[in-house]
Amino acid sequence: MTANRPSSSIKNTIVLMVMLISALSLIAAFIVNGWLEIKQQKLNHESEAKSYADIIAFNASASILLDDPKTESSRLKALELTPFVENIHVYKIDDFSGELEFFASYNKKGIPPVPAKFAKLESLLEPRFGESHLELIRPIKYESKIIGYLYLRGSLQALNNRIYNTLYLKITVLVASLFVSFLLALRFQRNITQPLEELVQLFKRVTNEKDYAARAPKQTLQELSTLSSSFNTMLDRIHSNLEKQKNAETEIRKLNQNLEDKVGQRTVALKNANAELMNTLEKLHQYQNQLVENEKMASLGDMVAGIAHEVNTPIGLGVTASTLLMDRIKDIQHNLQNKKLTAQQLDKFLSDGEENLNIIYRNLNRAAELISSFKQVAVDQGSETNREFGVYQLIQEVLLSLRPKLKNHQHEIVIECEQSLMIESKPGPLNQILINLIMNSLIHGFEGIEAGQIQIIVKFYNDKLNISYSDNGKGINEQLRKRIFDPFVTTKRGEGGSGLGMHLVYNLITQALAGNITVASEEGQGIQFDISFPVRVVQLKEINTNSATN
Repeated sequence: MTANRPSSSIKNTIVLMVMLISALSLIAAFIVNGWLEIKQQKLNHESEAKSYADIIAFNASASILLDDPKTESSRLKALELTPFVENIHVYKIDDFSGELEFFASYNKKGIPPVPAKFAKLESLLEPRFGESHLELIRPIKYESKIIGYLYLRGSLQALNNRIYNTLYLKITVLVASLFVSFLLALRFQRNITQPLEELVQLFKRVTNEKDYAARAPKQTLQELSTLSSSFNTMLDRIHSNLEKQKNAETEIRKLNQNLEDKVGQRTVALKNANAELMNTLEKLHQYQNQLVENEKMASLGDMVAGIAHEVNTPIGLGVTASTLLMDRIKDIQHNLQNKKLTAQQLDKFLSDGEENLNIIYRNLNRAAELISSFKQVAVDQGSETNREFGVYQLIQEVLLSLRPKLKNHQHEIVIECEQSLMIESKPGPLNQILINLIMNSLIHGFEGIEAGQIQIIVKFYNDKLNISYSDNGKGINEQLRKRIFDPFVTTKRGEGGSGLGMHLVYNLITQALAGNITVASEEGQGIQFDISFPVRVVQLKEINTNSATN
């Protein structure tokens, strides 16, 4: 909003403008003219002083030649009749020593004498103006030879009086000129403002009384005449528009009556359509939740398949070792019954039996560890309660569960995480997030790439766990990047892709872990996900970097 500015009338503006222009012009002329006149007065006074000094110096040359100071002093007394001259000194140059000496002087009655000006000889060769006196020194010559100097000190009272009188006259003329300008400005503004006031009164009457039939009279000034003509044209258009508005309002009333009936009918139809739409949306939400659960189960299925494959290996080895051991036992029993058992056969059986039992023990123990790990992950998937766990160990468990998927490729997974980092959070959602991100890289990022690299960097700062997940795969374009977390967005439509994997990751991070995720990617430049969510650190010691090639 703009601040309300104080309004000013055209009358005052015109008078002020004319007076300001007149005052500035007259004052400028007064200053320039006064300065030039004062300068001219000083030049005239200086010329007069030089003339006096030259005449006195000419008369003093004879007295100096005759070395007659008394005669010169008597002649100088005749200057009493000259009001300008106050002090005169005549200096003589000694013929033998060449030094300047005092010769004669004159001091006007009532004026004290002044000291000799031997030291100011050079500086006073040109007249010098003081506050109330003028001083100058002129050489006294005889046949072009300087035989002495004349010092003259004159009063500036007459000059100052002339200057003051001139200034008083000019100020009087200035004031009179400003007064005349003021009278002319008043007359000038009346010629302009009076027609304007008439137009303003007409505008007010039209505004207050809404008398659009009124018309502005013709004006003598061209601009005001144009204003009156435009105002009359505006009144004509307003009057015409009012008539059209009345007719339109009548038609609108009729249309409104018909429209109300139609609106009532449409309202009933919209209510029915809204009810059907709500039912459809509810079904869509049910379908979406079902698809999200299916995606979760698909991720869990990948993990279960990996654990099952890992468990099958040690169990298979244990079964093979136990079967071999049973065959050896049968051989020993047969030899023992036939009394063909030798000490060598018994030693070999015991040695092989111990080795087979060790194989069975190691593989069953390995299977138990895998089942325990799977059980822990399965519990985390089903419940979302906080517990303490090691981040590095959790990542290793995820990689173990995905080993069947990874072993068919030459992809490298680089993990940068502190092995001692223990946090309190929800491991289930974090496990699900890592599985989805790795599978997303395998299926989409590394499509057509035999040896890619996945980098997982885990750091803790600002009370948050920050995970940077990146791969050097195909990347995605900007359009897909903006919609990557939306449901049902996939590049494998019709090839088994549901488009809910990254949507599930986003929901787990923002809802289950109360964090946030951002994505950066360009086509051909890989992809990077930055994940951050609050945790409580239980233990944190040293940094370790591990690299696994699968």
